[in-house]
Amino acid sequence: MTLDKLIPDKMTQHQIKTVQCLSPMGLHKMAYKEWGDPRNSKVLVCVHGVTRVSDDFDNMAHDLCQEYRVICPDVVGRGRSDWLRDPQYYQLPQYVSDMVTLLARLDAETVHWVGTSMGGLIGMGLASLRDSPIRKLILNDVGPSLNPAALARIGDYIGQEVRFASFKEAVHYIKDISLPFGPHTDEEWNKLASDVLRQDKDGQWKRHYDPGLAIPFKSTTPESAQKAEAMLWMAYDAITCPTLLIRGEQSDLVTPELAQAMTKRGPKAKLMEIGGVGHAPTFVHQDQIAIAKDFLLG
Repeated sequence: MTLDKLIPDKMTQHQIKTVQCLSPMGLHKMAYKEWGDPRNSKVLVCVHGVTRVSDDFDNMAHDLCQEYRVICPDVVGRGRSDWLRDPQYYQLPQYVSDMVTLLARLDAETVHWVGTSMGGLIGMGLASLRDSPIRKLILNDVGPSLNPAALARIGDYIGQEVRFASFKEAVHYIKDISLPFGPHTDEEWNKLASDVLRQDKDGQWKRHYDPGLAIPFKSTTPESAQKAEAMLWMAYDAITCPTLLIRGEQSDLVTPELAQAMTKRGPKAKLMEIGGVGHAPTFVHQDQIAIAKDFLLG
């Protein structure tokens, strides 16, 4: 019996794996965490936000891995995954293509999907396709119409090259820019920070993603943003599976008006709002995990 079997620690109940994917510039590897029985035909895919990583879903995956084979990828350019040779391809079509490759590797005919922010947009894109494998979809604080001011805030944050002399300083920074996540304990903030921080060869701490992620944001024009929004609405309207929209009550990315519109068109999403939280709920706490669990297993 392995040490992992002897220690009931949620951080030991997963495996790190990789799958090879293709972009117009060549091959790259996408890493993912796999929780639960690899023979389980019930598969749950959990995909993080734009600068976050697979580790965000550790608590949820631990709670659901008895019901599901839970798969949490590091989207290309983040975490344990490779960086793209051309950062212009850090966009939804590439991400959706990578997920199709991942599902083929998993031999998963159908899946349930939880997507936070960018992860939700990827899920929307995949769920909108004919013969999509997604049977239930959770969109965590994201929709087909994005607040330009919120996008500008996110784009500016992504492009900042910041380094810290100590882990404590780095945690303070992550906490400061992540306050919309809502209240968390010091231990939880340390976890949320450590998941996205790495120490370089000089001993300094930095965020663990490709700075090139900012390039598509910086090249966005009002015309291209309008076209992208129209395409996102077309995708949303094509979704037929049961859909849950989780909105942070203080979110600046999903307005109340957008949330209501999403309940009336396309899949007519069920709406749940979480008080005291902006963009986006972290699914660290049991009350938030329970919302997802009730929808997925109900």
